[in-house]
Amino acid sequence: MSNEGYRHLYICCMLVITMIAGCGSMAEAPVPNTSSTGSASLSSTESSTSSAASLSRSPSTLSTASSNESSNALSVKPESGKLLAVASEGPKTKRAADMQPTPISHDGMAILVNKQHALPDEYEPDDLVDPKVKFIFREKSEKRLMRREAARALERMFADAEKDSIFLAGVSAYRSQAAQSWIYRQYVKKHGKEQAMSYSAEPGHSEHKTGLAIDVSGSDGKCAVQDCFAGSAEAEWIARHAPEYGFILRYPKGKEMVTGYQYEPWHLRYVGVERAAEMAERKLTLEEYVYASTTALTENKSEQ
Repeated sequence: MSNEGYRHLYICCMLVITMIAGCGSMAEAPVPNTSSTGSASLSSTESSTSSAASLSRSPSTLSTASSNESSNALSVKPESGKLLAVASEGPKTKRAADMQPTPISHDGMAILVNKQHALPDEYEPDDLVDPKVKFIFREKSEKRLMRREAARALERMFADAEKDSIFLAGVSAYRSQAAQSWIYRQYVKKHGKEQAMSYSAEPGHSEHKTGLAIDVSGSDGKCAVQDCFAGSAEAEWIARHAPEYGFILRYPKGKEMVTGYQYEPWHLRYVGVERAAEMAERKLTLEEYVYASTTALTENKSEQ
């Protein structure tokens, strides 16, 4: 065979080898599985590496999410009672259930606790104090307790309300895991799970466990934690002035699809004065605020 013939044979062999290698690579690539609804999903191998991590139950372990994974684990520092706030990333949506959680560092005051994000079973704030304000009950109870910063802010708010002839009282503040479990079971037993879920949180998913939330009413206790509290002088004063003291109406009217709960004009949540002012000005729920904060943080990092 001439040199020219050998050269042509060599080229043909290389082409065959290249084609075989290419077919092998294609065979190894993950193939989307199409469900009956027409949406495509990755194979089990691919989906197992991209699914959300399970909730961390250990308060002594710091949980972080990698850049290609999401996690609803909360990181707790036992010595300070501080948590990592859970933010939401992904497509903008009006439904909190559609948001994918990503932990970001905060001072603990903006921690997001809702139906999708729970606190570890063992979590208990270590700076709980009894705010010097009136409650609708007289007995000593954990329901009086709040984290120190929130308690001091509550005292200032109640005192200033009195200057405007508005007399407020606390109804229920901190709530332990055991207490929330009992309350939730009673509501489910009385009204059924579906209805109970519209106004009561499952154990671990209650904001009261953070020590940053409190239900309030007028000092006479009328309409305490009831719909008739809406429209009262006390409710209107709170709606106008709560952000000045670092509190927000956690479950505002018209945001039920975002928060997952019905309108509760009595439920206040402490987030800090600056955050509360911004959220009030922009009419954001805590879900929307934390999502917006995470988005801005991500964009700033990408620009650097």
